[in-house]
Amino acid sequence: MMCIRSADPQTGGTIEGVVQTSRVLVNRGHHVELASLDSPAAPWLKEFPGPAHGLGPVRTSYGYRPGIEKCLEDKCRGMDAVIGNGLWQYNSFAMRHACRRAGIPYFVYPHGMLDPWFKRTYPLKHIKKWLYWPWGEYPVLRDAQAVLFTCQEEQRLARQSFWLYRANEVVLGQGTNPPAGDPRQQRDAFAEKYPQLSSKRMVLFLGRIHPKKGCDLLLEAFARVAHRDPSLHLVFVGPDQSGWRASLEKTGALLGVADRVSWLGMIDVQLKWGALRNAEVFVLPSHQDNFGIAVVEALACGLPVLISNQVNIWREIQMDQAGMVGPDDVAGTTKLLEDWLDLNGEQRRGFTQNALACFQRQFELGAVTDRLLALLEKEIGRRP
Repeated sequence: MMCIRSADPQTGGTIEGVVQTSRVLVNRGHHVELASLDSPAAPWLKEFPGPAHGLGPVRTSYGYRPGIEKCLEDKCRGMDAVIGNGLWQYNSFAMRHACRRAGIPYFVYPHGMLDPWFKRTYPLKHIKKWLYWPWGEYPVLRDAQAVLFTCQEEQRLARQSFWLYRANEVVLGQGTNPPAGDPRQQRDAFAEKYPQLSSKRMVLFLGRIHPKKGCDLLLEAFARVAHRDPSLHLVFVGPDQSGWRASLEKTGALLGVADRVSWLGMIDVQLKWGALRNAEVFVLPSHQDNFGIAVVEALACGLPVLISNQVNIWREIQMDQAGMVGPDDVAGTTKLLEDWLDLNGEQRRGFTQNALACFQRQFELGAVTDRLLALLEKEIGRRP
């Protein structure tokens, strides 16, 4: 069973990874269910590839509702294991208690939620977390059969937020499926939907419009290099959950690039692949990103990536020369764009080839699922 706070696709890449992994497991003959704190009537639960249980609705931001532990205990009985996704919400606390009572081993993906960036950026919230940590999340991690990290950088950083920390750590990786469908049709569909972009050199941001993602850095950096080619065009794709877009649009106008920036909002899957296939380069100057599913999706399309060194898979990107890496500030983002624009055609084609090879070698979902299954068999077999 997979356990998560919400299965709403607009909450970010975590649920997308859960859905894709579950679909691979189901296709291989495994039975997978989902438990979330969503309302049972939430429409996105129907999209899960197996039975999906909404244990909500919940009335607090923490996700607490009386009776959830007992419901989760009943749902996980008969399962071989439960895999929790994320921390700091009631679902992880309830999962630990439910699994211990049912005698079911559980595993936890922190998904970057132990990154010390949060401690530095939100010190007051960190104090509140410290009050909760010793009796809340610390036991969740301590008692897990294994705590699963998506890369070595996440594992290294997870040890720096709280001095009281103990876990059976495993670096498992995370992956995604290569895009389904015909690439030419996806490119054409995007060009038909957005004909004003068909002749542009698209610099693409794909993700939530959120301060953590560094959208403001990208906007200012783009304004500094836009004069180099009038066909350069910055495209933002993704939901505006924090209501930040209006402020960013005003900033773009003040910087003189309002007509060189497009805001497409949420688009469907095929148009998303079309955006990635029509773009020249993908940019994510995030202040903190544990995995960055959109980064890996770009690689799967052979699209080179320009990312900050706060995206935890930056070492893998740099090692495979699938893109460029820089600091998460305006100067660093500007240099990434300048360095990209300085490349000749042959050098850019080399990055394109490396991007696809990097995806196939390190992030293809089938290989990651193989590692997950091997770990589950090993750890479950070790239990008395």
